[in-house]
Amino acid sequence: MRRLAKLRVRTAALIIVVCGIAFAIPIVVGAASTVSTQEVSEGLTCQCGCGLTVANCNHPNCEFSVPAREQIDGMLKRGMSGPQVIAFFRGKYGEKILSAPTTEGFNLVAWIMPFAVILGGGALIAITFGRWRAKAPAPSRGDAPDSSAARDADGGGFDAELRRKLERELRERT
Repeated sequence: MRRLAKLRVRTAALIIVVCGIAFAIPIVVGAASTVSTQEVSEGLTCQCGCGLTVANCNHPNCEFSVPAREQIDGMLKRGMSGPQVIAFFRGKYGEKILSAPTTEGFNLVAWIMPFAVILGGGALIAITFGRWRAKAPAPSRGDAPDSSAARDADGGGFDAELRRKLERELRERT
């Protein structure tokens, strides 16, 4: 009876914690939804040829990044969201303005392919190592020499006749 009561209390506490987290998430996300010019300009590639983002372009008087930052700041002050600003620049300059490929259409391959190659390579390595570590096939019965004729007196596994022949040739050469 006591165990049942403890279980009910724990279940109720767990439900309260989960509900509290579920209600707190929208509040935290709503508070963090204000986007800065820096965050939006990180998502755009500078078109001056430097290859950096608009936020990180190292040209002090860049003909693209300086006006773009001012334009982004003005759009955010007018109430546009970060995705809306990026969509505006994407519509104006195309896909090349984005600093990372989108996760839709063919660009999804750019996100999935590296992980797929790593997993495939890991599987290939695991299969190869598994085959290398496999036991060597046991010799068939026809391959094993007769144990009585093959062993010499001290059990070394040599053919006695070959040993005598070797010893005789060594004596003759010395």
